[in-house]
Amino acid sequence: MSIRPSFRFAGVLVSLVVVAALWLFWRSPSPPTSALDHVAPAHGGQLTAGIRADPKSFNSLVAFDEPSVIVSSLLQARLARINRATFELEPWLAETWEMTPDGRKYTLHLRRGITWSDGVPLTSADVLFTFRAVTDKRVESPLADSLVVAGKPIDVSAPDDRTVVLTFPAPSGPGIRLLDTLPILPKHKLEGALADGTFRTSWLTTTAPSDIVGAGPFVLKSYVTGQRVVLSRNERYWRKSADGMNLPFIDELILEIVPEQTAGMVRLESGNLDLLQSELRPDDVASALKAEARGKLKVIELGVGTDADAFWFCLKPEARTKDRRFAFVQRREFRQALSHAVDREEFAQIVFLDAAVPIWGPVTPGNKTWFSPNVRRYPPDLDKARALLRDIGLEDRNGNGIVEAADGTEARFTVVTQKGIASYERGTALLKERAAMIGVQLDVAPLEAGVMIQKMMASDYEAIYMRPLMTDLDPAGNMDMWLSSGGAHFWNLSQATPATEWEKQIDDIMRTQAATVDRMRREELFNQVQQIFADNLPVLYFAAPRLYYAHSTRVTGVMPSVLRPPVLWNADSLGVTAPPRAN
Repeated sequence: MSIRPSFRFAGVLVSLVVVAALWLFWRSPSPPTSALDHVAPAHGGQLTAGIRADPKSFNSLVAFDEPSVIVSSLLQARLARINRATFELEPWLAETWEMTPDGRKYTLHLRRGITWSDGVPLTSADVLFTFRAVTDKRVESPLADSLVVAGKPIDVSAPDDRTVVLTFPAPSGPGIRLLDTLPILPKHKLEGALADGTFRTSWLTTTAPSDIVGAGPFVLKSYVTGQRVVLSRNERYWRKSADGMNLPFIDELILEIVPEQTAGMVRLESGNLDLLQSELRPDDVASALKAEARGKLKVIELGVGTDADAFWFCLKPEARTKDRRFAFVQRREFRQALSHAVDREEFAQIVFLDAAVPIWGPVTPGNKTWFSPNVRRYPPDLDKARALLRDIGLEDRNGNGIVEAADGTEARFTVVTQKGIASYERGTALLKERAAMIGVQLDVAPLEAGVMIQKMMASDYEAIYMRPLMTDLDPAGNMDMWLSSGGAHFWNLSQATPATEWEKQIDDIMRTQAATVDRMRREELFNQVQQIFADNLPVLYFAAPRLYYAHSTRVTGVMPSVLRPPVLWNADSLGVTAPPRAN
């Protein structure tokens, strides 16, 4: 995934492998021009964006909370990246590449003259080091599963300083799209930490900014916990605009930490923020359109989101050994009963103010290539829900409105969710109301984002309501979510062996799907996965929102994506039309 709570937990292009079957070599195209290339932006200025929480680490191989992922994308660079507006694969640190007809061997050529932000040359040795680090078991990187093909790691070699050869153990549907998840890190700064086993705790947020180097468009200038991350332009950044101007355009990017969405919207409309990390809430669309009419904001409609709010119970047996409720929570009939208790049309209307579409699984209609409309659906039916609960021995035996097992164990749970998000508040309130109608009590506990993520990663929770994020539309780009062993398999993280037979089935099918070149066959296989998921319901999905994004009119080059977070993925091409504001 990477789901990156957001988890980093494109289904558009498997064409690299298909084309390879026809030609001996395929050479990557030049990067597409952005909207900014047509407005002749000037250098300089300061841009201020709002993010929802503090980053947990500046080490991009170990931290995958959304703020950390955002900062990583600004400090580091990949060999190739997926353009979040077009979903096409673009050359990045690797300028060109070729692959063999069987789709198993890729030869990548690094750009000439690239250096790290501290002036040290970036070479193939850094790529080899990064692959070694991400696969080191002591690092426990959540990205490792995304770089596994047919259950085996990719072999990496470097015949010279500018050439990297990737040999896949089997043909791969997404091919080197997998490289989008992997930021390249500097060997000269982190090799010692990897050798002595301290890599995982390297580059914490307490690290001196001067010690953190990258090949991305910005460098870390300062960080104040709970307030802001300040980034300055990387004067050694390698990329240029279409007309030859050095990027990035802006001199300074400030990431203000604004936990509350309402406060962020107020600051955006008042001009104190230029961008927000998130799309508009349904509550804010009308206000944003009025601000647009006054010339304060630009509002963009993105379409149906590819990520949706989700609800799930902790299904990790080791974490629930003393919890007698686990006996029925792990039964799919219990989860199916809750699914039947919710009217998804009503959910879309109330939670998203009718700006959403009902869904029954993690793949939404916004992912046009991989969405299956034929998965099992659960129409609202309270009688059916109650019958399912009775089938697994849950009835309201004492008349208090809550069903319980024969030993008296009640179906009562605490649901943790992120504080300050209106759709989460409405979603958990409606879910609580509907669950109560079938005798399941849900008590909602809003938490700060960081605390919630910590609980999730430690499996220290009973149930969660939040929005996991995918990093690519192609399901094979999110293997760490689909595979039971994955670090983003969030309802039961990092299983040594599949806990259930249906998870084993998904493991087997997804490994085959990811190693299949034929597009139609890949779709058939993934449709099977979606059906198995919908039958067993480890996670409940209700509605996918229609997305809108707003930004200050002083910002140029904004290309918001339907993938969340929608902006800052092209931060090197953002510019401002007004002088930097005074703080």
